[in-house]
Amino acid sequence: MSVSGMKKQLHKASQLLNERLMGAEGTRMDEDFLKMEKSVAVIHALLVELLSKTTEFLQPNPADRAKLSMLNTMSRMRGQGRSVGYPQTEGMLGDCMTHYGQELGAASEFGGALSVVGETLQQVAQARDTLDVNVKHSFIDPLQDLHNTELKDIRYQLKKLNGRRLDFDYKRRRRGKVPAEELRQAWDKFITSKELAERSMFILLQNDVDQLTRLKALVAALLDFHRNAQRILLGLHGNLQARLTAASNKPERRFRPRKIRIRSEHNGSAGFYQQPSITAAASSGEPVTVLPSRPGSPISCYADSKLVQNQPCCRAMYSFHPNHEGELDFNEGDIIVLTNHVDANWFEGTLGGQSGLFPVSYVDVLVPLPLP
Repeated sequence: MSVSGMKKQLHKASQLLNERLMGAEGTRMDEDFLKMEKSVAVIHALLVELLSKTTEFLQPNPADRAKLSMLNTMSRMRGQGRSVGYPQTEGMLGDCMTHYGQELGAASEFGGALSVVGETLQQVAQARDTLDVNVKHSFIDPLQDLHNTELKDIRYQLKKLNGRRLDFDYKRRRRGKVPAEELRQAWDKFITSKELAERSMFILLQNDVDQLTRLKALVAALLDFHRNAQRILLGLHGNLQARLTAASNKPERRFRPRKIRIRSEHNGSAGFYQQPSITAAASSGEPVTVLPSRPGSPISCYADSKLVQNQPCCRAMYSFHPNHEGELDFNEGDIIVLTNHVDANWFEGTLGGQSGLFPVSYVDVLVPLPLP
C-alpha cells in the first residue's frame, strides 16, 4: 500500500472514531437509499439461512452430508468425477426389508411382502433423489448464484461507498486545512459510488418475478415428488391388500406333532413316540383329566402332558388314511372322541372338527362308550 493510501485509511479511521465516540455527524443518505440498503441486508441474511435450511430439508442428517461432501471432494481431487448420492431414509429402510425378506424366503408370505415393500421404498428413495436434483437445479443453484455474484457485488459497492463517505466527511470536517480540489474529488467519488450502489440495489429489489419463479419451481418439485410417492405407495397398498386377501383365504393347516426318538433306560433300544393331539373339544371349556400311564405304553413318556376329554375317547396306535368317503383320517397318537360303536370292527368318532368311521383295531380305548 502506498503512503497516500495509508494516509487515506487513517483519515477514514479518524472520521469513524469521531462519529462513534465524539458524536461527529457524517453525511446522511436519503430515506429511499436507507430502505433499499436495509432490504438488501435482509435478503443477504435470508439467502444464507434459506440455502442452508433447504439443504437440511433435502438431506436431514448432518453426518451424512459431511461424509458426502468429503467423498465428492476426494473424487474430484482424484479426477474421478463420480458423485456419491445422499443415503435417503426410505432407501435404507427398503434395504433392510429386502434383506430380511430374502432371508425368510419366498415360501413365507411375510417374507415375500417384506421384499415387495423394500423394493417399493427403493423407488420412493429414487423419487427423493430426483427431488434433490430438481430443487438443486431450479432453486438452490440460482439463489447461490445470486448470493455469490449480484448480492456480493452490491455488498462490495456499499462497503466502498461507506469508505468514500468517511473520506469525504473527514476532509469536509477539516475544511480549510484540506485543499478544495481534494474535497471536490472526494465528493465526486462519493456520489459516483452512491449512484452505482443505488442502481444495483434497485435492480435487485425489482427482480421479484425471478425470485417468485424460483420459489414456484421449488413447490413444483415438491409436488412432483409427492405425486410420484403417492402413486408408488398406492400400488404397494393394493399389492399388500391382495396378498392379505390371498393369505386369509388359504385353508388352515392343522398341526401334526412329529415323532421323537427316545432311548429306553432298561434295554438300550430306541423307539419312536409321538405326542398325542388334544381334540378340538378342549377349547369348549369342558374339564379334562389326566390318565394314569401304563408300563410299556408310549403314554408313560409323556405322563405330564396326557390331558384328554372327560368323555368317551381313544388314542390312535397307528395312522389311518382312509380310501373311502365317510372315514376319519388321523395319525398315530391322536386322541379321538368316540361317538358311536358301529359294530365289532368299526368306531365312529370326531377329531379336529371332522367326523367319520375308523377301525377298532387301530385305536386304544381310553374312556369307553357307555353301554347301550
